[in-house]
Amino acid sequence: MKITVGVLFGGRSVENEISVVTASQVMESMDKQKYEIVPIYIAKTGKWYTGAALLELEAYRDMPSLLKRCTEVYFKSVYGDFNLYSNTGLFGAQKVVARIDTILPTLHGTNCEDGTLQGVLSVLGIPYVGCNTFASANGMDKISMKQILRSSGISVVDFHWFSDKEWDERREEVLDSIEKVLPYPVIVKPANSGSSVGISPAHSREELAEAIDNAAQFTTRIIVERMLSKLKEVNCSVMGDYYHCEPSVCEVPLRSGEILSYSDKYQSGGAKGSGKLGGAKSGGGKLGGGVKFAGTKGEQGMASLKRELPAKLPDTVTALVKDYAVKTFKTLGCEGLARIDLMIDEEDGRIYVNEINTIPGSLSSYLWEYTGIPFTQVIDRLIDRSFARAREESFKVVDFGGNIFAK
Repeated sequence: MKITVGVLFGGRSVENEISVVTASQVMESMDKQKYEIVPIYIAKTGKWYTGAALLELEAYRDMPSLLKRCTEVYFKSVYGDFNLYSNTGLFGAQKVVARIDTILPTLHGTNCEDGTLQGVLSVLGIPYVGCNTFASANGMDKISMKQILRSSGISVVDFHWFSDKEWDERREEVLDSIEKVLPYPVIVKPANSGSSVGISPAHSREELAEAIDNAAQFTTRIIVERMLSKLKEVNCSVMGDYYHCEPSVCEVPLRSGEILSYSDKYQSGGAKGSGKLGGAKSGGGKLGGGVKFAGTKGEQGMASLKRELPAKLPDTVTALVKDYAVKTFKTLGCEGLARIDLMIDEEDGRIYVNEINTIPGSLSSYLWEYTGIPFTQVIDRLIDRSFARAREESFKVVDFGGNIFAK
């Protein structure tokens, strides 16, 4: 029998559209002989939907029309019930749309990649791909991530953080405190966003204030980091678990300005051609397949970013980058697959970990393809690991077998 995989994407996040692109790549690459694919889209309203229409990438241009063609669904808050229910039955009728064996999350950003979704799935007891709640939360929050890494001896650039409330109430004091510990130029970031959303460089006090105002739109905590003047960015993906993990080849993303922007990542062109979303020789998943979509700008997500692949680095530097990536993956308790973004200071050669993406754009498929592992095999490994973790966790004690209140 085929394994029924719920590919979960969208979400209440500014990265909703990027998640749709990642999901399309995943569903296109899954082995349809092994898996029944159930696309599950979380709209920006927070409602969950499924249906064959979700396989049509062009349909996302008109969201109201698309969602009218889909079925609103939900999971019951009952441990061990992996059924996906229709939310449109008359008089509260409960119709099972599909029984899910495992969830493959392809969501990015807040309310999705930050542990909130992983916590829900853990409460239900349903197996899922990727990092658990702890690793997802710390991986998403740039402040706690850097604090954990720094305390573990992994180099990160100097930084200063504060809350949006502090900024609202004591702007001048906040600016003074930043300038005391960090020289210009600096980079201002929302603590818990990805895809370069809300990130700005600053070269003066005036620019710093503007950059903080921008970042505060997206988060309650803001981080300001020292910006390296001669910077080379290097990315490396890691796959596996704490005991058995391996790094991919490294890449150097090519940016158009001082920082790697949202436009560099997703609107740089280079995403031409056509493909299939959920398509397959076998005719697709349970809810449909073989749906072609026309080439649209950015449809290949991170895979369309201009890059140097493999990174042209000395062998010793490549080895250090991979070592840092693996150590970061293990230190944060990651599992499944992640992409670690590092920085090389070309003035002194020091290497710093910048951030980790626990559900990276395109699931870093291009890095693994170049490493020699086809995306189809990457997905197989991730799904297999989701079941292995569920089995391992099932052996842990959660009940002492007695009722203390009865004594």
